[in-house]
Order: sequence, then C-alpha cells, then structure tokens
Amino acid sequence: FDAQYFDASSVLRKPSLGETATLAEFKLPPQYCGVLEYFSQFTDAYAVNNSLIETPDVEWSILADGSPLFPYLSFRHIVNPWGQGSFPVAVRLPEGATIKFIARGVNGAPTLPPITKVGGRLLGRFWYNSTHGDAIRQRF
Repeated sequence: FDAQYFDASSVLRKPSLGETATLAEFKLPPQYCGVLEYFSQFTDAYAVNNSLIETPDVEWSILADGSPLFPYLSFRHIVNPWGQGSFPVAVRLPEGATIKFIARGVNGAPTLPPITKVGGRLLGRFWYNSTHGDAIRQRF
C-alpha cells in the first residue's frame, strides 16, 4: 500500500580514461527499504549498430552506498539495452541506501564507431520499513 516508485536516468558524454560519470542516482528516504527492478544502458555506438554490445573502454557498475551491488559489480558490455525492454531484476536495497549507476572510462580498444555518449537508467520501488522506524513500538 505504501510502496512508491523511482525512475532516474541521464545520457552524458563518455567519461575519459580514469573519469567516472554518474548516469542515474536515487536516495531512499530514511527508514525506507527498496528493490531495484530494472536497469538499462545506452551507448551511441550501440544505437547505430546493435551488434556493438561490448564496451571495452567503458566499465559499468551499480553501487549501493558506494559499494558494488551484487551481482552487478562491474561489466564491460551492454546487459540491458535502453529502449528494447530490459530484463527484470529483483535486487533488495538496504534501508536508506543511495543507489548509483556509474560508467567509468578504462583502458581498452575503442569500438568502431567510437562510443561518445553513455546513458543509464534505474527503476525500482521503495516502502516504509517499520523495523527501522518508530511508528510501531515492539514490546519485549
């Protein structure tokens, strides 16, 4: 009943070697838990040629409170292409977590055509967690 949804996204220039770009970010309110239900990725090279799923000079990660979110620790390919119906996921998010989808510029042979833009999208839901709140007091 009290579940709400989040949907965060952006498209940015590809980060240079050693740079990190935050493509999507959402902070759960204090005393709220959540679940990541979908994520999607975009590169302008993939938009031109759908066979270009490898991103050897871009590393993708989803972070929860700064730590990689299992099983999306880091990858160098498009797992869920933006605009083509992402595969659903169900990854529980800790209470009050900040979730980020990042792209990092890394050493790797650039694709042809080269990637110049990257995008990411996070979609999920969150709800009040009475275990972490004081709305219902437990008696011992």
